[in-house]
Amino acid sequence: MNDNIPPIVQNAKRIILDLPYAESRMDTVLLTHLRNQSEFFDLKHISRGALKTLFTNGKILIKGQIARSSSGLAKGITYVDILF
Repeated sequence: MNDNIPPIVQNAKRIILDLPYAESRMDTVLLTHLRNQSEFFDLKHISRGALKTLFTNGKILIKGQIARSSSGLAKGITYVDILF
């Protein structure tokens, strides 16, 4: 069952998005998720600008690949690693 789960990247915090439908922009979905989660307190109050900087610097990965803020997300589970 866990064969499709990509390994977590070293020095990253893993966010699991379980979307009921496809979304057109990752940045909006991720920001909302981060503000509503309670696992990573330092990410709970991240600003839109700080999140944009993480995207710009290639610090946000989807399934191990560098993500773009404008990336669309498919319905279902997406594994997002945020590098620190």
